[in-house]
Amino acid sequence: MQYGPAVRRRKLGAELRALRARAGLTSGEAARLVGWHQSKVSRIETGRSGVKPADVRRLLDAYDVRDPELYELLVVLAGADDDGRHHWWHAYRGLLPSTYSDFISLESQAGAMRTLENSVVPGLLQTPEYAREVTRAAVDGAHDGKVDALVEVRLARQDVLRSNKPLRLSAVLDEAVLRRTVGGPEVMARQLDRLREAAHLPHVRIQVLPFGVGAHVGVTGPFVIFSFPNRSDLDVVVLDHLTSSLYLEQREDLRSYEEAFNSLQGQALSPEDTLDFIAGVADGA
Repeated sequence: MQYGPAVRRRKLGAELRALRARAGLTSGEAARLVGWHQSKVSRIETGRSGVKPADVRRLLDAYDVRDPELYELLVVLAGADDDGRHHWWHAYRGLLPSTYSDFISLESQAGAMRTLENSVVPGLLQTPEYAREVTRAAVDGAHDGKVDALVEVRLARQDVLRSNKPLRLSAVLDEAVLRRTVGGPEVMARQLDRLREAAHLPHVRIQVLPFGVGAHVGVTGPFVIFSFPNRSDLDVVVLDHLTSSLYLEQREDLRSYEEAFNSLQGQALSPEDTLDFIAGVADGA
């Protein structure tokens, strides 16, 4: 069994390799400390093999890692909490594609999230009614029970904005996101109100990209950039497709998308003007 997709295994393996080197240990010495064969350490470090959270803890203890945030992050990347319990989304593992589960796990541990949306409101900012309409459209023909469960997952994800150390969310929304009537006028009115409420949170920044901007670097599709506290080497870009997600981890890819997001923020309305713009759309709805 593998604990997380390839992108997460590679990032975790690279970090464990760096920590081993920092501890002044060879892979053989590390293996002897934890009672393994050297090949197991090598497979973990190169991302060829998954690793259980309990095994990550053994390695981190052997490397004398005392940074609690780093310790927790690396254990979570392996797939479970420090105490060995599964995360809340594991209750839906028969329903969620592995790429979606991985997206949620990254979202739950990231310090910041930057997102461009061209069509719909980001999941973290959706109302229950709006989320239900979007889910019905995205999962065509799904029975009510499945739709209900997927909406539950989407709403549960929003807890990252209400935690003691909330996720810092920066969202650039194409004007089409506000103009597309999802679920009818009443649903959209409540959704626009929700956006305005969220925009007043100190850790949420929302900017609208008006139609008047014309063609822009984000017209090719939405994307998400996850950043981790003090660990830029763990940052990742996620591109969503209809049936899967693509994870980009190379430094040059990250730099390109970071530059693209910065450009979009520069073209978009300021957060203050965005509030006025959303109010204007709501009044005209």
